[in-house]
Amino acid sequence: MRGLELVVVLLAVSAALRLVARRLRVPHPVLLVLAGLGLVFVPGLPRVEFDPDALFLLFVPPLLYWGALNTSLRDFRLHFWPIARFGTLVVLLTIVAVAAVAHALTPEFTWPAAFTLAAIVSPPDPVAAIAVMRTIGARRVLTTILEGEGLVNDATALVAYRVAVGATVTGIFSPGRTAVGFLLTGTGGVLVGLAVGWLIGELRRRVRGFPIVENTISLLTPFFAYLPAEWLGLSGVLSVVAIGLYLGRLGPRIVPAATRIQLESMWVMVQFILESLVFILVGLELPYILPTLRTQPLGTLLRYGALITAAIIGVRLVYTFLAGGLLRRLRRGNGEPIGPPEWRQIAFLGWAGMRGGDSLVLALAVPVATASGEPFPARGLIIFLTFTVILATLVLQGLTLAPLIRWWGLTEGGQRDTEEAHARRVVAQAGLHRLQAEAVRDGVDREVARYLEASYRRAVQRWSARDVERHGREDEDHAGLARVDGGNAERLALAYRSLRAAMIEDERKALVRLRDEGVIGDDVLRRVQRDLDLETVLLESGADGAPQSPYEAE
Repeated sequence: MRGLELVVVLLAVSAALRLVARRLRVPHPVLLVLAGLGLVFVPGLPRVEFDPDALFLLFVPPLLYWGALNTSLRDFRLHFWPIARFGTLVVLLTIVAVAAVAHALTPEFTWPAAFTLAAIVSPPDPVAAIAVMRTIGARRVLTTILEGEGLVNDATALVAYRVAVGATVTGIFSPGRTAVGFLLTGTGGVLVGLAVGWLIGELRRRVRGFPIVENTISLLTPFFAYLPAEWLGLSGVLSVVAIGLYLGRLGPRIVPAATRIQLESMWVMVQFILESLVFILVGLELPYILPTLRTQPLGTLLRYGALITAAIIGVRLVYTFLAGGLLRRLRRGNGEPIGPPEWRQIAFLGWAGMRGGDSLVLALAVPVATASGEPFPARGLIIFLTFTVILATLVLQGLTLAPLIRWWGLTEGGQRDTEEAHARRVVAQAGLHRLQAEAVRDGVDREVARYLEASYRRAVQRWSARDVERHGREDEDHAGLARVDGGNAERLALAYRSLRAAMIEDERKALVRLRDEGVIGDDVLRRVQRDLDLETVLLESGADGAPQSPYEAE
């Protein structure tokens, strides 16, 4: 079996593992990393050749863009300081600690190579943690901090990675010049991302109504941001983050309903394929890396991995508890009110620092040779230790998150449901106001208007009371509309679609306004918006004769 054929088969296996993960209620990346380890013991597997630079370009911009696109700016601002500390300070402290440990372990790790490894394994990947937390219903503040940290720490680590690799390849490193260069290239990268984001926003306004074209543009957007910034010598990573945040804010205004539904499914699939591929590639690469490490006994290599993992986990835990205690003292000294000690929440944030696919991508993207033609120092060891750290953290930490959330009582107390109920009430009221304005116009069918008004008044009452129990269907109202003369069905269906489309237009505006005013977060916006999008698609497809309105259902 050739390499490409094998990758296709292994992608199918990855999809099967997704089903197994759901049944076992464990994070999918845990099974992926175990499957990657299993490939090491399968004899005769072909080696998949790849160019490290091409691998970096293929994997990093899309994964980074999707994370930025789904970031809630309101929640990000609300928890900015803990996110910023975890995403920058903890990452930098981890880089220093891991580099020092790696350099002390073996002479093979020169300082530049040690810092390369440290930059690779420094950023936690929140994907596995968030999947577990959302399934259980963990506190929103925890998911918000981890999601925001995932975006910031990726940017921090990627910049550090580029600096470390550049120093290793060229043999030149100047701290002062690097710091100034980071500020200039970082600022320039953000500006490029925002400029490209504006251009893409204008382009997407002009191609509305063509979902395939719009989604193709969306798929290429991270590369449109990354490549120009890199060509100009600026930070392509920060350019991708900037355009993701910009278009995530602009998207609800310019992306049509049908496009948005397709787009979400497309990006979920892209993310799944890329994350699966990286574990497959490293599993196929390890059998060829291990023979190059024969100068070190396997026990020694595993000890290296254990020490690096211990340094990563230890730095995060120590920082989290020290920072939590220091902040409480500062607040007490300033006379600020402080609540009961949330040591469980602090401990959970310190523990939920698993490494994942992002680190594997960076490890595989390490250049094969330096500028002088010499082999990149410790490249094989870097890949091996990265995989070891990911395996250890995903299995050790990933499988303990759910029990910890339950034992420590870190589940949501209903705030998310309350916020969503508020959003749905305001949206229903916006639709009702538009209906009342449309109902007085000539040519509007009064029977259709009365049905919609009765339905929406009940919706307003339901969400106003924040009723979480399911109500019975409005069978009587529906029956009065469904039993119409077949000759009038088409006329009534067209009237229904016209009125309902007008209502949804104002409902969507009200929803976006709530998000812009900071009343609701982007996660609530997306859930309510998806309901509106699905109904819009049904209305639009009904124009082709599909039975979508209450009058066509019989």
